Amino acid sequence: MNWMGNLQQLGRSLMLPTITLPVAAILLRLGDLPWGAIGVPQVGDVLLLSGTTIFTYLPMIFAVGVALGLTENAGIAGMSALIGHYMFYTALKHLLGQSFQLGVPGGILIGLLAAILYHRVKHVQLPESIQFFGGPRMVPLLMGISVSLLILLMTWIGPWLVSGMQALTNLILGLGGFGTFLYGVIHRLLVPSGLHHVFNNFFWFQLGAYDANGQPVFGDLPRYFAGDPTAGIYMAGLYPIMMFALPAIALAIIQEAREDLKPKIRATFLTAAFACFLTGVTEPIEFAFLFVAPTLFFVHAILSGLSMWLAYALDIHHGFSYSAGAIDFIINLHLSKNGLLLIPIGLVYGVLYYVLFRWAIRRFRIPTPGREEGSPLEEWAGDIPYRSPLILEALGGKENIKNIEACITRLRLTLNNDRQMDITALKHLGAAGVIRLGGGNVQVVFGTYSELIREEIIKTLRKDIQQVLFSSPVQGRMIPLEEVPDKIFAGKLVGEGVAFLPDKGELVAPVGGKVIHIYPTLHAIGIETKQGLQVLLHIGIDTAQLQGKYFTAFVKEGDTVETGQLLVKFNLQKVKKNCKSLATPMLITNKDLVKSWSFAPFKAVKKGQASVMSVVLKNAVTGGGNALG
Repeated sequence: MNWMGNLQQLGRSLMLPTITLPVAAILLRLGDLPWGAIGVPQVGDVLLLSGTTIFTYLPMIFAVGVALGLTENAGIAGMSALIGHYMFYTALKHLLGQSFQLGVPGGILIGLLAAILYHRVKHVQLPESIQFFGGPRMVPLLMGISVSLLILLMTWIGPWLVSGMQALTNLILGLGGFGTFLYGVIHRLLVPSGLHHVFNNFFWFQLGAYDANGQPVFGDLPRYFAGDPTAGIYMAGLYPIMMFALPAIALAIIQEAREDLKPKIRATFLTAAFACFLTGVTEPIEFAFLFVAPTLFFVHAILSGLSMWLAYALDIHHGFSYSAGAIDFIINLHLSKNGLLLIPIGLVYGVLYYVLFRWAIRRFRIPTPGREEGSPLEEWAGDIPYRSPLILEALGGKENIKNIEACITRLRLTLNNDRQMDITALKHLGAAGVIRLGGGNVQVVFGTYSELIREEIIKTLRKDIQQVLFSSPVQGRMIPLEEVPDKIFAGKLVGEGVAFLPDKGELVAPVGGKVIHIYPTLHAIGIETKQGLQVLLHIGIDTAQLQGKYFTAFVKEGDTVETGQLLVKFNLQKVKKNCKSLATPMLITNKDLVKSWSFAPFKAVKKGQASVMSVVLKNAVTGGGNALG
């Protein structure tokens, strides 16, 4: 069983019910205002009751949210979870009394059960006479039976389970400040994999108990909003990191960028720093250095743990509904204890992080964005519809995608075979990094455009299109055709495509097909794909005059070639010395067959690197006349 992959999916599904928590926090804050002073105390009562209700029914919200999250929003799974949780809660309250509650973990258990049943029976076919109850419509029936059995099980093991959870709670709370330190370190180390959502769930929604007017409340987060003076110790220490430390890292990255790239880096990372400060969304900044400096990320995790410990030592209690950003800090400050102390702590952390990261980036030459050739950020927004088909191909193509989701900063995928991914191509297309979790479960970090990329990929998956993908024919740098120093090629009179500046004397097939023409001077070669596209590869400008002197062909006309197969070797230095330019166009000469074009970013590429250009055909075509001659 692929535990890492399953945990990744669970972590993603836990994000859905937490969306309701900011609503509760805002309602509670508004309800706490002095409405009685203006003669409408009932307004405050309604707001407080509304906010409290969300926390009261939080286990049910998690049951439905998890079921929907694990079944791609299947409504019947969500409905089954709702019914199942109500059965579960009501029966156990009657049989074991008010003192027995599993809280949010119980809701997650019911949501998991509904999702498992849905996936087990959604394709089941019954005899025609009773098929109405087949497939997904079996889930409510099976859910009723399963929950009844679960209730019977809980009447037996329930008291032991409560005792065990209480013992675990006492053990963790007994660790005091060191426990908060461990939590802070582990929480930060799990962020790259997305598994911190699963880890946080126990601390925020189960750890500790509080009696709120006869109603038991569990977890550091609900207890904080219920008024428990001991709650908030597993949230307070995150504020200095998210409001000050991580924005300081963004400033350090800006300052260490090259001068010519600094305007783009400044625009991107000031936005990321502001978002992190306000909302606590950290990944855009953390992923900027995680993959290029993992040791520095580990130091960041240790410092995060120390922030948690320091907040505990100073008896600071503060909480949040969504994340430790300035919005939550201000809204929930009235419930805190010593909450204002987090500001000076955060300022010290900001200075420490800024100095540390500027020193480390410079001392160890860490290639953070804007530091090296090929690292300038692209203007993504307009490129997403055109780049997404290339990203899909770099992921292994349509047939390799089993499931695709996205969160704030990454694509979350389940692939049939993660070895079919071209990680170099993904990074070339803008990915900050790739995280393998096993069993085909993969995360590809594309920053805040991940959701848009997912939408475009899904559009491509749903379309019945003929698409041809091209790899790089040389090692070097990819450039727009307009930059080729030749009016015929730059004007696209021969055909449409891209060009390359090679730094190695080898030309390989960018696409599979049949060699239909080799020029006598060996400086150009034509390939026809099985779809009928005619591709011209032209090594250098004005190289026909060399009469093939520095060229050696490894194929002949009529040969069938595969992508990446060696076509021609040439003496790079000799050719460069004796021609106008090494610019090597890759053109489709019968471009009338093409409906749309997609190009990867114009920067350094490796020989045979996948997904540098993609075309979608107007109609299915098979062969055609020779347009290369």
